[in-house]
Amino acid sequence: MPDAVVIGAGPNGLVAANLLADAGWSVTVLEEQPEPGGAVRHDSEVAPGFVSDLFSSFYPLAAASDVLAGLRLADHGLRWSHAPHVVAHPLTDGGCAILDRDVDTTAASLDAFAPGDGQAWRRLHDVWERYRADILEALFTPFPPVRATVRLAARLRGGGGLRLARTLVLPVRRMGEEEFRGEGGRLLLAGNALHADLAPEAAGSGGFGWLMSMLGQTYGFPAPVGGSGALTAALVHRLRARGGTLHCGRRVGHVVVRDRRAVGVRTADGEAVAARRAVLADVSVPALYGELVDPGDLPAQVLADLRRFQWDFATFKVDWALDGPVPWQCEGAARAGTVHLSDGVDELTRFAAQIAMRQVPDRPFALFGQMTTSDPTRSPPGTESAWAYTHVPHDIAGDAGDAGITGSWDDREQQIMADRVERQVERFAPGFRSLIRARRVLAPPTLQSLDANLHGGALNGGTTAMHQQLVFRPVPGTGRPETPVAGLFLASAGAHPGGGVHGAPGANAARAALRQHRLAGLARLQRSLTRRDRTGAKRKPLA
Repeated sequence: MPDAVVIGAGPNGLVAANLLADAGWSVTVLEEQPEPGGAVRHDSEVAPGFVSDLFSSFYPLAAASDVLAGLRLADHGLRWSHAPHVVAHPLTDGGCAILDRDVDTTAASLDAFAPGDGQAWRRLHDVWERYRADILEALFTPFPPVRATVRLAARLRGGGGLRLARTLVLPVRRMGEEEFRGEGGRLLLAGNALHADLAPEAAGSGGFGWLMSMLGQTYGFPAPVGGSGALTAALVHRLRARGGTLHCGRRVGHVVVRDRRAVGVRTADGEAVAARRAVLADVSVPALYGELVDPGDLPAQVLADLRRFQWDFATFKVDWALDGPVPWQCEGAARAGTVHLSDGVDELTRFAAQIAMRQVPDRPFALFGQMTTSDPTRSPPGTESAWAYTHVPHDIAGDAGDAGITGSWDDREQQIMADRVERQVERFAPGFRSLIRARRVLAPPTLQSLDANLHGGALNGGTTAMHQQLVFRPVPGTGRPETPVAGLFLASAGAHPGGGVHGAPGANAARAALRQHRLAGLARLQRSLTRRDRTGAKRKPLA
């Protein structure tokens, strides 16, 4: 019997398993898919010689994460690679905003839109550098992040803290208007905000866009050499080196609870796997509370709150094998790992509004990944392994493109939407479609079939909007990995701090399990001493 069972071998589940193994626990990880990794996997199915990431590709949060740094994954084969530029946001008129790890390069690209905007970017970067360590600690530690918050509060008290707080809760459109005279800086902030499901007018989107931009400025958007699955391989290798076990193709169907405590799991084929100390679930919040745990083992309020749980946007993705580099009109875009494709902030607002109205966007904002530009091992010399993803509604009421997409996502609808994404790329890179050797379409149901945590291709384990963050994540009054069931811990992106590959939810869950076990041991010892006192036995000192 292992000390802990971890449900799911995504990055958070593997981080949790590694930390428990480091503490001397025996750990068994059960994964539904035939291979580990969750949304951190790659294959070579698009075309021979081309490596394609199935889901995530770039990892600024991993580069910034003390959790992953502490695992020393380089000792287990992980290497990182960077594109020359981090992000480019081209416009159809030839303008292009560039985010580069060199702040002077970023500033120069913004000055081309409006003189002085480069200095405005440096001011935002100075704020980041001043508070970066405390912000990252607050981001990656359990809620409430007491130590980091105390330090931040003390430093902000004399440094315009209320003004900074106001800036970070602004909608990204307003933040861009206040900080920049030209379009360039506004584009970088707004495009990065839409890495989540935050429209340009959403409260807090300014802070998220600023955070993602500054992560890129400091750490870049690195990619694992050889494919995203190299990060998973390093986590698995480390776990096995410490005695942990991993079983793939084993779907967990039920968490076994006795006397209000999780004591193991039962797989979909009926096998019982007991856990001596804890069960950690790297699964979505609706799956944990709506499927794996019996309703009778949960408070009625949790079940009521679950009905209000909101997913982030659904996702539609296309992978390509290209016979040559993408023919961008903007030279800077050719050197960027990630390219944001929308013709201005207004077009971003239009895109987000169509999704809000449950319409499939006619000009989809696309995040475009140039993987060979980022890591030359991904395809033969002179070619490019590329992808783009965009967002669509979960529940589709209409098609703004007038092609009749209904959300059935049959082959016809997949091809129509893939063509629409390619036309969006062509607006900024005329001739792109002539380079396509092969393509693969990953519609929302396909993404979910490859990783059950990605409901409709939702990438962040639930909306990033303020009403489902901090103490409201995953449901009001939580914000921590502990669940209403003793010995059961939420270790997925559904827990604070949410989506992104940084390992924090898994680490927080592992540390909570260790702490709960330690406290239970102290309580047992105290009860034993109390019983001895009552029977007149001589009490020995604790030290």
